Amino acid sequence: MREYLQFYIDGEWVPPLRPNTLDVEDPSTEKVAGRIALGSSADVDLAVQAARRAFAGWSRTSRDERLELLSSILTEYRSRSSDLADAVHEEMGAPPALAAGTQVNLGMGHLLSAIETLKTFAFDEQQGGTQVVREPIGVCGLITPWNWPLNQIACKVFPALAVGATMVLKPSEVAPFSAQIFTEIIAAAGVPAGVYNLVYGDGPGVGAALSAHDDIDMVSFTGSTRAGVDVARNAAATVKRVTQELGGKSPNIVLDDDRFARSVAVGTTAMMLNSGQSCNAPSRMIVPAARMAEAVEAARDAAQAVRVGDPADKNAIGPVASKAQYEKIQGLIARGIDEGATLVAGGLGRPDGLGTGYYVRPTVFADVTNDMTIAREEIFGPVLCILGYDDLDHAIEIANDTDYGLAGYVAGADPEQARAVAKRIRAGSVAINHAFDIEAPFGGYKRSGNGREWGRFGFHEYLEIKAVTSA
Repeated sequence: MREYLQFYIDGEWVPPLRPNTLDVEDPSTEKVAGRIALGSSADVDLAVQAARRAFAGWSRTSRDERLELLSSILTEYRSRSSDLADAVHEEMGAPPALAAGTQVNLGMGHLLSAIETLKTFAFDEQQGGTQVVREPIGVCGLITPWNWPLNQIACKVFPALAVGATMVLKPSEVAPFSAQIFTEIIAAAGVPAGVYNLVYGDGPGVGAALSAHDDIDMVSFTGSTRAGVDVARNAAATVKRVTQELGGKSPNIVLDDDRFARSVAVGTTAMMLNSGQSCNAPSRMIVPAARMAEAVEAARDAAQAVRVGDPADKNAIGPVASKAQYEKIQGLIARGIDEGATLVAGGLGRPDGLGTGYYVRPTVFADVTNDMTIAREEIFGPVLCILGYDDLDHAIEIANDTDYGLAGYVAGADPEQARAVAKRIRAGSVAINHAFDIEAPFGGYKRSGNGREWGRFGFHEYLEIKAVTSA
């Protein structure tokens, strides 16, 4: 059993000032897999003070010094990749292939991106008689979720390090094991004391203290819209910068063409990735109403082909991350049935043969209307809603009729038509035929947040702009 009962503050592993622990459950077994220390505002104070002291020196390091350090982190990350995968597998039940593959590789991808971006990033530019200088914002509070733990830690920590900011990380208390290994990597790579600090804790105990702290200059938060609102409120009194990547209810418009059945199948499979626990999951599939029966058949076949809980199957999905999440999903599936959506695949309860673990049946609803609860609320599980449209104007109207705007999808054979539809979707990113680019800016419109992460766009969140004007 893992026991991570210390925090990493000012380059040292230290015990909490007020002893308190939390059991961490393996959602595939429903058994305790480890314990972590729970921090308090007093621990946050120590970590922030360390980061403030370190900022004076780290912010003045050269590009080459920071590149050298990031390269050292890359070496350590690669050497601990199997440990990272094991941690993700235990903390959130991700199948071994997913944990060792996409989960770990996304973290490495953001590190490689930060290294390449830093090599040529323009920190200074001349604008007539004015020099525009981009300099590190200061001490950053980084609050990350449990669903893609390494991805979310990496896309915050590495840009902050690259530009010369210092930081305090609060990973999710639901999935903290990979953050421990990540921090061991940071320490082994020789990151200077105080530049990076780790405090475990929950939202009320550590997250609120970070977001309200007088000496934190910015907060980067990824999580639910509800929690993001709390972070923004806590931060408002000190007028600090807040960037947020929040919830989503992303539309996937399937065009009426000769690849329709394939597009439906691919979209269904994409929805089930990571057990549906992705804020940008293509959860609302919008298809021509006249082809609803064809969509039902293709989606049913794709959902029934998804294996659940088979560690030997590289395409299998695992459990959802917690009992609370499982119960929420079950309640929303029941709500979909009660509100009259057509259950095409899956449904209530665990898949056959899985009596233990928070496993959810890959579920598809058809004949969904956009006023149903399952079309409005983020389910965060392997549950797909299929809605019908009359024409493309109607499809775009449905797509944009949501409080969210994190992502959108368009699937079809005609690239020009797909791009024209994509431009009309109100979302921070739109993927055509599920294309992926780790350098593309990632963030949302409306209640899906503000600011952008990934690639060079992520650097800007950790920089202030200074104008130096000469007479």
